[in-house]
Amino acid sequence: MSITAEVVRQLRERTGAGMMECKKALVETAGNLDAAAELMRKQGLAKADKKAARVAAEGVIALETAAEGGSAAIVEVNCETDFVAREQDFCSFAADVARTALSAIGGTNGGANGGAISGTGDGAGAVDALLAAKLKSGESVDERRRTLVAKIGENISVRRVRVLKSGGPLGAYLHGTRIGVLVALEGGDAALARDLAMHIAALNPRYISTAEVPAAEAAKEREILTEQAQKEGKSPEIAAKMVEGRLRKSLAEITLHGQPFVKDPDQTVEKLLKSASARVREFVRFEVGLGLEKKQEDFAAEVQKQIDAARDKGEH
Repeated sequence: MSITAEVVRQLRERTGAGMMECKKALVETAGNLDAAAELMRKQGLAKADKKAARVAAEGVIALETAAEGGSAAIVEVNCETDFVAREQDFCSFAADVARTALSAIGGTNGGANGGAISGTGDGAGAVDALLAAKLKSGESVDERRRTLVAKIGENISVRRVRVLKSGGPLGAYLHGTRIGVLVALEGGDAALARDLAMHIAALNPRYISTAEVPAAEAAKEREILTEQAQKEGKSPEIAAKMVEGRLRKSLAEITLHGQPFVKDPDQTVEKLLKSASARVREFVRFEVGLGLEKKQEDFAAEVQKQIDAARDKGEH
């Protein structure tokens, strides 16, 4: 079968392996990207697959926090091009959507990710409620969205929304316009909450602690590490110890507690929290386009299409 250069590129970015190894793995797995990445890990040819999904769509993340504290909203609003993502009307719309989410559906646990991040679903129920909510102008969010689509000429969608409430410190951090984080604490203070939000933005933990890692995911990781150890020719006893040690390290890398604190790598986040007598109750991290498939444009074909359309219009 034919393996495209784009799929090979995606696998190289995902695994850190060479081009030929990536192409061979894709051929063996009939072009299945996930299966190829897993095969390469078992063969010891790939680094750990740390990317749950590729950032592939355009748009912005917008945050809104309550003036009195205690609650905040985060939304992802998508468009088709990065040009529109920087356009003032689009950015203003996203900000209005975040404000409306905080006032209209505050306390609704919608959106893709509850507590520790485990996926990138669309949270349809909360999104539907938000689209029907009224803006200060009196029109609904969806009515404003449709008007903007007609004006700009691109498809625009509200993809995800989440509102967090907290009786303790609530951290909010926006990295540019593409990554946003909310984190709710028990104990600690506002400075700690913001530092943790910045950490989550940078290191993208998927769970708070190893206790939250699904058993099936841990089992799959153990299986991969076991095959790697066996290929190294170690005795069963030594291989078993190696696997458990590597598994602890692997799970630490995807959990907030296990990660070295971004502002002080000499201590883990778990130790930082203990020293502050604090606990992370939940967090949410949105990144623009995470999990969406980006449309691949053939620029030359698009230009030719526009030329043909202009010629046909002139003929009529």
